[in-house]
Amino acid sequence: MPNQTFILNGQQVNVDCDDDIRLLWVLRDLLGVTGPKYGCGLNVCKACTSHCNGQAFNPCSVEVGNLQPTDEITTIEGLPATVGKALHPMQEAWLKVDVPQCGYCQPGQIMTAVALVNQLLAAGISTITDADLDSIANVCRCGTYYRIREAIRDGAKAMQS
Repeated sequence: MPNQTFILNGQQVNVDCDDDIRLLWVLRDLLGVTGPKYGCGLNVCKACTSHCNGQAFNPCSVEVGNLQPTDEITTIEGLPATVGKALHPMQEAWLKVDVPQCGYCQPGQIMTAVALVNQLLAAGISTITDADLDSIANVCRCGTYYRIREAIRDGAKAMQS
């Protein structure tokens, strides 16, 4: 069996599995990282959203064999370490606004929001618009979209400080 190597939440990992195994299964079943949720497995619901080299992506749609040893995968578990705190500012905003209802989509929602805000800040844009928020396609079965949008705006402000 091939040995897959990549960086997960700041640590180099090696996993013995076939190249065509979806990264979501490697994370959850082989490495025990359960933050990225299985929702659809088709890159539609975005419950598994994580970061690859700082960009939002869905591990349900990526075969582990497509990763390079230098690829940095960050899941919700590793997000706080990216800012050197117990919680990332976006996670703090989520708690402040009391976003979760069932909570299933929240890791993916937060990871998508952080990637979006980081992308905008890198482009010199400090204001989150409704159009920016409309670009987020993560599904929330409970319909807490209003609170999600409010938390993203609060989290974006905190990420700028």
